[in-house]
Amino acid sequence: MVKFEKGSKKLTNAWAFYDWANSVYSLVISTAVFPIYYSGMTSIMENSDGKIEFLGTLWNSTTLLNYTIGFYMLIVALISPILSGIADYTGNKLKFLKFFCLLGSLSVMALYFFKDAHTLWVGILFTITAGIGFWGSIVFYNAYLPEVAFPEQQDNVSAKGFMYGYFGSVLLLIFSLVLIETKVFGFYDKAYASRITFVLVGLWWLGFAQITYRRLPNNIYNKKPDKDFIWKGFKELKQVANELVNYPQLKIFLISFFLFSVGAQTIIYMAGIFGSDELGLPSFNLILTILLVQIVAIFGAYIFSRISNKLGNIKALKITIIIWCFVCFTAFLIDKSQENVNLYFYVLGGLLGLVLGAIQSLSRSTYSKLLPETNDTATYFSFYDVTEKIAIVLGMLVFGLLVSITGSMQWSVLSLALFFLVSFIVLSKVGKTKYVK
Repeated sequence: MVKFEKGSKKLTNAWAFYDWANSVYSLVISTAVFPIYYSGMTSIMENSDGKIEFLGTLWNSTTLLNYTIGFYMLIVALISPILSGIADYTGNKLKFLKFFCLLGSLSVMALYFFKDAHTLWVGILFTITAGIGFWGSIVFYNAYLPEVAFPEQQDNVSAKGFMYGYFGSVLLLIFSLVLIETKVFGFYDKAYASRITFVLVGLWWLGFAQITYRRLPNNIYNKKPDKDFIWKGFKELKQVANELVNYPQLKIFLISFFLFSVGAQTIIYMAGIFGSDELGLPSFNLILTILLVQIVAIFGAYIFSRISNKLGNIKALKITIIIWCFVCFTAFLIDKSQENVNLYFYVLGGLLGLVLGAIQSLSRSTYSKLLPETNDTATYFSFYDVTEKIAIVLGMLVFGLLVSITGSMQWSVLSLALFFLVSFIVLSKVGKTKYVK
C-alpha cells in the first residue's frame, strides 16, 4: 500500500472525498427522496382514521417517522462519546470507518425492499441502521483530519470536504429527479424509481468511499488502546459540563444553541414531509425546492459571514433566528387550499436556504470563539455535537407528539417558532468578549 505524506494534496483530497461519498445520504435519504417516498407509501396504508399499524399499534405516519429519527439520534448521542474514545485512544480508525460506512450504505440499499404495508418494518429498521451508520462513520472521518492535514491546512481541507459533499449530493439529487419524474430511463412507476434511487445512494456512498480508504493511513502513531478508553469519552464530557460553571458566556450560548438547534434540525428533517402531507405538493415541486435550498445555502453562508464581520457573531445569529421564526409562522398560516401554495413553498425554501448554512457555520464559529484557553478543543466540540444530537431527539419528539395530538403539522411547526423565540432571548444574554460581539 502506497503511503502518502501528511499534508500532501493526494492525501487531503482523498480524505475530503469521503464527503462526496456520504453526503448523498444526508440530502437524498434524510431530506429529499426517502421522506417523500415514505409519505406516499404510508398514505396508501392509512385506515379510515388516518392511522397506520406498526408493531400492533396504530400510529400517525409522521409521528412514527419522527420517533424513528429521534430513536436513532438518541442511540448516536449515547454512543458518540464511546466512538470518540475509540477514535482518540486506539489506532483502528480506518477499520471502524469502514464498518460504519458499510452498515450505512447497505442499510440504504435495503430500503429498496420497503414497498408496502407488509414491509413497513424494513423502512423503519433500515432507517435506524442507516442513520447510525452515517453518524458513526462521521466520528471517525472527522477524527482523521489532524492526521491528514497540518493545523494551518485544516480549515481549507475541511471546507474542501464540504464543497465536495455539496456538489456530489446535488449531482445525484438532480439525477434522481430525472429518474423519478421523467421516463428518460424507462421507469414509469415513480415509487419503483424512488426505490432504485435508494440503491444508487448506497452504491455511490460505498463505491466512492473506496477512494478514501486506499489513501488514508491506519494507526500511524502505532497506538495501543489505553486502559478504560471506551469510557473516557463520557468522562471528558462530564468534565466539560462541570467546567461550564466557570464560563457563563459559553454556558448561555450552549443553551441558546440547543434551543435553536431543536427548531432548525427538525425543519431540515421534516420539510419534505410537511410539503407532501400538509400542503399536498407533488414530489417534483418538493425535490426542486430542496435543490433550491441547497444552492441558496451556499450564498447564505457567505452573506452572513460578511454580516458577522460587520455586526458581530451574536447580531448575525439573531438575524438568522428572526428569519427562522418568520418561516415557522408563515408555514403555520399557509395550507393546501390556498392559491399558488407551491410558490409560497418555494419562497419559504429560499428563505430556509438563506439561513440554513448561515446558522450552522455561525453557531460553530461563535462557539469556537467562546471556548476557554485549552488544548482540549476536541472534547469541547464533542460536547457541542452531542448537544446538537440531543436537540434533534427533543425536536422529533415534540413535533411527532403534536402531530399525533392535533392531526396537523402546522401546530408542530408553530411550536418550533417558540424554540427559536426563546433561543433569541437567551442569546441576548451573551455578553461581548474579545472575539464575540
